[in-house]
Amino acid sequence: MDGPQRRTLPWGARAVLLGAVVAAGACALPVARGSVPWGAFGLLAGLYALCEWPARCPFLVGRVTVPTGSGSFFPVLLAAAFLLPPAAAALAAVPGALLGRVEQPPRAPRRVWRAAQLALAVGAAAEVHERLGGRASLGGTPAALAPDFPYVLLPAGAAALVFCAVLAALDGLILWTAERLPARTAWRGLLLRSLAPYCVHGLAGLMMAVLWRSPYGPPAALLVLLPMYISCWVFAQYHREHAAHQATIRALVQAVDIKDTYTRGHSERVGLASVLIARELGMEKGRLEVLRFAGILHDVGKLGVPTRLLRKDGPLTPQERAVIELHPEYGHEMVRGIGFLGEARAAILHHHERLDGSGYPYGLAGPQIPEFARVVAVADAFDAMTSTRSYSRARPVGAAVEELERCAGRQFDPAIVRALVRALDRHGWHPAVTADEPDRGGGTGRGNVPACDAAPAGHA
Repeated sequence: MDGPQRRTLPWGARAVLLGAVVAAGACALPVARGSVPWGAFGLLAGLYALCEWPARCPFLVGRVTVPTGSGSFFPVLLAAAFLLPPAAAALAAVPGALLGRVEQPPRAPRRVWRAAQLALAVGAAAEVHERLGGRASLGGTPAALAPDFPYVLLPAGAAALVFCAVLAALDGLILWTAERLPARTAWRGLLLRSLAPYCVHGLAGLMMAVLWRSPYGPPAALLVLLPMYISCWVFAQYHREHAAHQATIRALVQAVDIKDTYTRGHSERVGLASVLIARELGMEKGRLEVLRFAGILHDVGKLGVPTRLLRKDGPLTPQERAVIELHPEYGHEMVRGIGFLGEARAAILHHHERLDGSGYPYGLAGPQIPEFARVVAVADAFDAMTSTRSYSRARPVGAAVEELERCAGRQFDPAIVRALVRALDRHGWHPAVTADEPDRGGGTGRGNVPACDAAPAGHA
């Protein structure tokens, strides 16, 4: 259940969660009447729980960075799928999943969902591995002391593929029901993105299982944890770098908000609206974060515009408007050296271009305008029209949509406007007051003039 924070689950997501819990319980139920190697079960379940514990431990949080949801310790679960009966393997995933750290609310449903999801995935993987004779091919028995290479790779590879497919299918299902994403977007790319990492997890899990069955026993299998912890540490460094990126973005946005108090909060809402539009367009998940940065930073060039112009209540003179219209170029220069922004830099420079070529700063037209810039332009205009500021009153959402549709084809990309309409139908929108002062009703030259006629200076 990734994505925007939700404190209450939609009914569809609750039904999916309940169904997953019931299915996971049915998967683990045969433990009660089957023959289970409880020693191996306890070691593997405890090992996975121990791997997840540092992220929750109050004494280690802040000292040991363990990224959540990275799958760094999935080889332990896959080793359980290779060594244990399916029911026991499914149950072995539950303690660690319940113990794992959850950052976004609602935390309890997310934790229960994760436990059910992993139990189903591990149980299915173990079932496939057992049916293909995987446990017998691992060796370590009086009949066959050595593993049956290369055949042992076949059931292990099939189990890893099933593990990956079940997780991808359930991830897409919860995104579709809980986050209400379109079906084509919810499942798009989930399997392909996770296939290679999970195959590597499968090989590591197979290595653990083979060493476990060897004369050296479980202690030798623990050696596989060393590269896993190294992988986890590398992933943690990536998350620290990502957190530094977020801090950079926040600092720039706060600087803009301090300088232009009339549009406080506008940047974050443009970032949110841009992501909602991109999801409706089926944009790849990897680009969404960069697009959000583009929306948040689209007005960063205001830092180079005199404050008296940004806070002016009356109409702007042509000379003053020309100064304000330099802000996309100022913004582009400011972020030129920030490599992680990628496509966002072009959006910052071109978000005031118009489809008919009459925009600024370079008069680009149609497909010459970068896709990110076309998305941010629609999100920017929509939020400007639906926000109450000291120099203009907000329009109703419906009126703003009508204005965008009227301007589609001349100023805005029609496909992006349609995507915004679909997103609003799906998620709704909460207009905001962005000024610190009450509406004074003046300044029509800066206010909500029709989007096709002029760009309000307050969001220019």
